[in-house]
Amino acid sequence: MSTSRVAVRQERLRWALPRFLGTDVATEVLEWGTAHADIQWSNLTGPELCILDWERWGLAPAGYDAATLYISSLAVPSVADRVLREFKPILQSASGRFSQLVVASEYLQGIERGNNLELEVPLRKHLAHLLG
Repeated sequence: MSTSRVAVRQERLRWALPRFLGTDVATEVLEWGTAHADIQWSNLTGPELCILDWERWGLAPAGYDAATLYISSLAVPSVADRVLREFKPILQSASGRFSQLVVASEYLQGIERGNNLELEVPLRKHLAHLLG
């Protein structure tokens, strides 16, 4: 789907990636794609999949939704492993790895504010692997 809506702004990445990842990481998006931009477990229903909460959708780095679901699952390794298996081609692509860094920076900003504290240790371990 083509759109001019923007969910993730390049300007934020230029600021956030170096600030929250603590390294001289590339900040330019490799590939843009259309994203829900708020994929999390509370926005997914079952047993038949229904995706809720579409107000943020728009352009984001390719793989952003898969990266969000994966990163948000890191505190439950069995769930994270399943998400990785299902989205492995996306998450292991260059764009998917970049999207994981983007999402990680968002979660680290939230952790700094006291949110999702259970993710800090597994997220930092995952970042060490990504940035390794």
